[in-house]
Amino acid sequence: MDNPFHIIIPSRYASTRLPGKALTDIAGKPMIQRVIEQCQQSDASSVIVATDDERIAEIANQSEAISVMTSHRHRSGSERVAEAAGILGLDDHEVIVNVQGDEPGIPPSLVNQVAHVLPESGLWVMSTAVTPIQSESEMIESSVVKAVVNAAGEALYFSRAPIPFDRNRSGLNLACAKRHIGIYGYRAGFIRDYAKMNPCPLEELEQLEQLRVLWHGGKIKCVQADDLPPTGIDTEQDLKVFRSHFSLK
Repeated sequence: MDNPFHIIIPSRYASTRLPGKALTDIAGKPMIQRVIEQCQQSDASSVIVATDDERIAEIANQSEAISVMTSHRHRSGSERVAEAAGILGLDDHEVIVNVQGDEPGIPPSLVNQVAHVLPESGLWVMSTAVTPIQSESEMIESSVVKAVVNAAGEALYFSRAPIPFDRNRSGLNLACAKRHIGIYGYRAGFIRDYAKMNPCPLEELEQLEQLRVLWHGGKIKCVQADDLPPTGIDTEQDLKVFRSHFSLK
């Protein structure tokens, strides 16, 4: 396979807004199993679940994924991925895609996009995905992370605030507005370095782990998503909406 890569799914049991959501039932299967099955349809050479919970690990094993037990102290999914990469002994050059454990509808094609763009240039330490923002309500919603990119598609900043700001009009202009999709690609060597970096003030203010990369001078390539995932599951309402998606199939 050209440009082989691994998928690591960070999945902790604790969740501030929806505790135990990785084990929550979606049309007869736990959420984490749904995520694994989507990832297994991608070009990945392996699908790995990095978790702090034996129940999640057991489901991963039953789903023919690899499970890796990691610390419950991690502050972000990327830190959990870094520990898993070390446990697995992945070489520095190997590409990893970090797929969130609450994205049971993640398109396999999007995983491939994020993975395959990295070998094109050694300038980018991370890859991720964006899509145009479609409405003003989406623009002002703090749960929707906004991205500003340059002409080369490299991230300039990520924020929960409505950026970029249109000074000459109402403040909201969707022409350049992009929504960030929370999927990341990087090499194993970089993610190990990332875990050693100190969290930066912007990361702690916005609660966005990718800002640590920009703060320390790394470049992030943003690909335009060909296929969009459904909204991630953070609340009971999100879960209800996603369950209805399966009931219509």
